[in-house]
Amino acid sequence: MMVLRKLWKTLPVSLRKTIVLVIGSTLILIGAALIVLPGPFTMPLVILGLVILAVEFTWAESLLIKAKLHVKRIDPRKLRKRS
Repeated sequence: MMVLRKLWKTLPVSLRKTIVLVIGSTLILIGAALIVLPGPFTMPLVILGLVILAVEFTWAESLLIKAKLHVKRIDPRKLRKRS
């Protein structure tokens, strides 16, 4: 793991940001597409995309913090359907 981190830091900043932007945005777009298309794992993909983007972008880190705060506020008992 340390070898990967050192290798990552040796890459030029513009290349690192491009790689992170492509991978993170792809995950978010797939997660967004799964909202309307049939398929599981919508939110985990969006959150994973934000985590990846937060590695290099501070705006993504602030969005990730806001998302974590919203998740903490969700009461699972309210999500259950009553019959």
